[in-house]
Parts: sequence; structure tokens; C-alpha cells
Amino acid sequence: MNVMNALSDRVAKFEKGLAIVLIFLMALFLTISVLFRHFLNAPLSWVGEVSIFFLVWISFVGGSLGLKYNAQASVTILVDYVPPAVRKALLAAANVIIILFLIVMLYYSFTWITSSSVGFQRANSINIPMWIPYSAVPFGFTCALIHITSNLVKVYKEDEAK
Repeated sequence: MNVMNALSDRVAKFEKGLAIVLIFLMALFLTISVLFRHFLNAPLSWVGEVSIFFLVWISFVGGSLGLKYNAQASVTILVDYVPPAVRKALLAAANVIIILFLIVMLYYSFTWITSSSVGFQRANSINIPMWIPYSAVPFGFTCALIHITSNLVKVYKEDEAK
């Protein structure tokens, strides 16, 4: 097992745990909110905002995990009918394009998170700095970059193993 694969596996394990915790907390908070609203006639105003933040984090973590396990929808008719050498080149090119996209998105997401407009912004209901929920974007892209780099290494290692 190579270093990138081991790193990707560790990151994926962390992401899975984080997703489980966030989904559980979101379901718990929403259930409690419904109970408070209907039985105690005292709605919890902060639950909607927190649930949206959790859903954003879950989405970026899930997208990253989807890249690790190649779980995205794809049209593979071309790749399925080309010789193995061409297939390898196409897969490598696709991974390189995704890596370049993630690097650009990481640059702009870090620029956005560290900008003064985000630095002074606070959430309405829970009054936390908005850079905390917005950090889901660079976090997800960083994890995705690790996974895609690992996938690229696997494309080259498969050929060497044969």
C-alpha cells in the first residue's frame, strides 16, 4: 500500500465518522425542534440554521467520499471499449483535470474564507463566525484532492502490478 492510499484511507475513515455524527445530530436536533414546536408550543429558532450548516458539511464530506470510491454517475461507454493503454490514459487525464479543478477551487475557497467580508460575518441564530460553516468548502475540496491524487496513483500502480 502506498502512502497516498494510506492517507486517503485515513481521511475517508475520519470523513465517515464526521458524516455519521453530523447526520445523527441533524436528525436529533430536527426531531427535538418538531417536539418543541408541536408539544410545548416553543419553537427552537436556531435548529433550522444549524441543520443547514450540518447539511452543507455533510454534502462536501459526502462529495469527497464519492470521489474516493468513484461513486459519481458517469458515462463510460467510451472507456469501456478502448484498449487498456488508452483507458489508462483517459482515466489519468480525467483525474488530472479534476485535480487541477480542485486546486483552483481550493485557492478561491481559502481566499473567500480568509476575506474580511467573511471574517466579520456572524450566523444569525447561533452567533458563530461564518467562517466555521463556510470552512466545509475548503475542507471538502482538500479531502477530495487527497482522494483523487490517491486514485491517480492507483491508475499508474495497476499497470505496474500487471
